[in-house]
Amino acid sequence: MKDLAYEMEADAGSVASAVESIDGSGLRSIAEIARAVRDKEAQVNQLEQTLKAEKKALLKLTDEDLPAMLQEIGLNSFELDDGSKIEVRPTYGAHIKIDNREQAFEWLRVNDFGDLIKNTVSCDFGRGEDEMASNFCDFAEQQGFLAKQKTEIHPSTLKAWVRERVENGEEFPMDLFGAFIGQRATIKRGK
Repeated sequence: MKDLAYEMEADAGSVASAVESIDGSGLRSIAEIARAVRDKEAQVNQLEQTLKAEKKALLKLTDEDLPAMLQEIGLNSFELDDGSKIEVRPTYGAHIKIDNREQAFEWLRVNDFGDLIKNTVSCDFGRGEDEMASNFCDFAEQQGFLAKQKTEIHPSTLKAWVRERVENGEEFPMDLFGAFIGQRATIKRGK
């Protein structure tokens, strides 16, 4: 422990002497770089906000405006003069709200879809307990560790399951699963 204190004291001394050797122009350079960092961070933040807004606008065009217009004239696909093809296909999504999780999981289990649910058990170990962690699965209860259990359904698994139910004409409580069906227009560029 004494060695660490001596090392820290030596480091502090070298930092102090380095600061003393910086002249006014060096400090100005540091300040200029710090301002440039601050400005770039603000610029990146603004670009991220712009990107988020543009993605939202694109989603409105592909999921609402274009499918609605094509449906209005009775088309599912359309080819542009440059050879690009617009096609409207169904899109599916789902998200189980935390308040609905237990009820949704119970519905899945009762209706033979329980295999969709992932079950994760974990336990935290401290430093130097690597060997004990390796043996955890076999000895968790015997060793007195309190395991945490987490059940979940991966979002793409849930989305695929919703798509299968809808496409097979099977009924299920869509509200419980936060399920929705929409249309999405995709454009494949011409050659």
